[in-house]
Amino acid sequence: MYVPFDKMPKDSKIWIYQSDRPFDEQEKTWIISKLVAFCNQWNTHGAEMPSSFDLKYDQFIILSVDQSQMGASGCSIDSSVRVIREIEVKLNINLLDSGKVAYLEGENVKVAFLPEIKNHVVEGSLKSNSKMFNPSVNKIADLNDKWLIEAEKSWLKKYFAN
Repeated sequence: MYVPFDKMPKDSKIWIYQSDRPFDEQEKTWIISKLVAFCNQWNTHGAEMPSSFDLKYDQFIILSVDQSQMGASGCSIDSSVRVIREIEVKLNINLLDSGKVAYLEGENVKVAFLPEIKNHVVEGSLKSNSKMFNPSVNKIADLNDKWLIEAEKSWLKKYFAN
């Protein structure tokens, strides 16, 4: 059952999928339509789950489930991954590859695949005080203070050691 994202409890479970490029307006419209339909039928063992999503920075899909009544099962999580894979294929984007790091350069989201991170540091676009998106957040409340962190306070700190 779809619930507007801002009405979800702050302790709701989230999964964040980052794209390797921004979504255009037509893509965002299609993604929203696809995910509203998905949330309206998303269930665990036949029971509807209060669920939602949000698009952030035109480059992140955040899925959310209120697990206070019933947690997401393996099958329900699998179904969410299937819909993300459908979005990935339809829009020719990379959402499921966890081998990438997203960070802010000014107002823009930059994405570095793991083998490229050192190059981003050397060329100066990724700095120790750059805000990076922490993929380990797992509830809505974390989006406010734990999602965007300084690179030097993450596992990336090894790239800035003198």
